[in-house]
Amino acid sequence: MEFTDQIRALAKRVQKMKDSILTEEATKTSVIMPFFQALNYDVFNPEEFLPEFIADVGIKKGEKVDYAIIQDKKPIILIEAKSIQEQLTKHDSQLFRYFGTSNAKFAILTNGIIYRFYTDLEEQNKMDTTPFFEFNLFDIRDHQISELSKFKKDNFNVESINTTAAELKYTNEIKRYLKEQWDNPTDEFVSVILTDVYPGKKTRQVIEKFNGIVKRSLKEFVNDILNDKLQSALANTNSEQIVNKEVAATIETLTEEKPEIVTTQEELEGYITVRILLKDIISPDRVNYRDNLSYLNILLDNNIRKWICRLYLNNASKSIQLNDDDKTTIALQDISDLIFHKEKIVQTA
Repeated sequence: MEFTDQIRALAKRVQKMKDSILTEEATKTSVIMPFFQALNYDVFNPEEFLPEFIADVGIKKGEKVDYAIIQDKKPIILIEAKSIQEQLTKHDSQLFRYFGTSNAKFAILTNGIIYRFYTDLEEQNKMDTTPFFEFNLFDIRDHQISELSKFKKDNFNVESINTTAAELKYTNEIKRYLKEQWDNPTDEFVSVILTDVYPGKKTRQVIEKFNGIVKRSLKEFVNDILNDKLQSALANTNSEQIVNKEVAATIETLTEEKPEIVTTQEELEGYITVRILLKDIISPDRVNYRDNLSYLNILLDNNIRKWICRLYLNNASKSIQLNDDDKTTIALQDISDLIFHKEKIVQTA
């Protein structure tokens, strides 16, 4: 089985049993060890994958790290494992102490779902406070699979990873910053944007006036890019089948004695966006839609009983309702906001 398939298969397995994993030990044996097995490490060979590696910290002797990956009889990667039910934020300092007492070049903090990779970019032999790479088993991106594969036993090379670590770290920081600006553009960000588009003096009043315009422009820009890619994808894959299904759905709607239902361009964009978000786990031709007066139903296998989500886009207040246990409803400012809820949509599907 290919590495990508192994990781995705593990993700599906963990998704199904995560609610039954209640302790740290259960997390280690049922999730974390299989994860490193997928990276080709022999998790039952202590010369390669050593549990409870001793890392003396100052006057504290016998402090133990959950696992150490050994290379040439020396620890090269330290792994601190937490329960799948725990958040990771409060544990960084513990791994920070361990890292400084060993020869390890990398450290991984994980709860079985999220894997945070650290090194010493800022100061040699001192673990950075920010991970240079984060892998989420429940939100797998193709480019992340490529980065993760560098940690496979047969691919592992310290120099090669270090070369890309700094770029990865700052790429993630830039993406985080852009996400913040997407949600709430700061005055400084708006001012930078206005430098090349507004010839007048950028007073506070002007910046406040343009804040909403910049925010809307960002969303429309991303929407345009997404639409171009979706239209290209539809033109090249399954377009005839998609059109036939949409025609069939339209005919079915027209033959029923109901008020006229018009599927808007925005609803079609929402439907196509959901198809794209699900493409890694469900074949696009299995994702269909059925329009209603008040919402657009997105279905699996064109089965009304297997609806994935409902898009409410015809009013001033836009939202998506998920077919999960709580029938979760999420407000949307723009249809492109769907991409920020990929994980929840995937879990529901």
